[in-house]
Amino acid sequence: MSENDALAKLRFQVGDAAAGRRLDLVLCDELEGVSRTRVQELIRDGGVLVDDEVELRPGATVDAGQSIACREVVRSRERRGGIVGALEVVFEDEHVAVIEKPAGLVAHPSSIVRGGTVSELATERWGQLPSPQGEDRPGIVHRLDSDTSGLLVLAKTELAATSLLAQFKARTVEKSYEALAFGETRFHSDWIETPLGRSKRRSDRMSVMPEGEGLAASTYYETLLRARGFSHLLLRPKTGRTHQLRVHMASIDHPLVGDGVYRGRRGLHLSVPKDAPAPDRHSLHAARLAFDDPASGERRSFASPLPADMKRFVGWMRATDGA
Repeated sequence: MSENDALAKLRFQVGDAAAGRRLDLVLCDELEGVSRTRVQELIRDGGVLVDDEVELRPGATVDAGQSIACREVVRSRERRGGIVGALEVVFEDEHVAVIEKPAGLVAHPSSIVRGGTVSELATERWGQLPSPQGEDRPGIVHRLDSDTSGLLVLAKTELAATSLLAQFKARTVEKSYEALAFGETRFHSDWIETPLGRSKRRSDRMSVMPEGEGLAASTYYETLLRARGFSHLLLRPKTGRTHQLRVHMASIDHPLVGDGVYRGRRGLHLSVPKDAPAPDRHSLHAARLAFDDPASGERRSFASPLPADMKRFVGWMRATDGA
């Protein structure tokens, strides 16, 4: 089920197990494919009704038996404030543009967000762009989740779109991510090679599949820092399955800090200390990107520094007194 369909059909009653929980967390459980940041934005924009009354507070607690429903909200670029504006371009030529996507910026329009998405901003800046992934996705050849920050390459010409899609299919595009995860990893580095597929219980969520089912998925991780019950990791996906890094890390009991969807077997019982400056989104940053130039064939490599919210958490990990 698509995100749009999930929202359009969402109406449910709060069960006993969810009584007393935050509204945004309850909605995250129901909308498994939608990030907590997106859910919070929808609530603040008046898109969530509790007992047929608009509730604007993501942290409002819910009671058993209450009715919760979502409605379509169109948010303009002005309403989104500082999240959007001009695209931050790291590199561009005639054929491609590499941008620095902030957390919270969506790749293309949906029923939650219209105005100020990557594809719309790209069209405003460069005019008509190829749309190999669909008419509503000009320039898009790969995606980052809304909450994931970092490097994203856009196609400005048909030549670039064809070349980049072929490179992604052939797995010659190099991608590296930095992540913050619960738990201190046992090994300095390792491979996670478990197949992934749609969850049998939640069709809008990905899951590790039994052997012989799903699609092959491979992730390499390297530990940059272990401290205070958390790990700062470098992740290199060999494959590019939906939500691969988040699902794989949760599957080995190292869910990402701030991820309200993929929490693993122990995730419901994990929490960040009150003194820790935890990012208000899942802690995943696309830090490095390399691909062959569509026109010249020259290998192009780009790097992006750790964003401020994740950098603050790493600083807290390194501190000895928690200050």
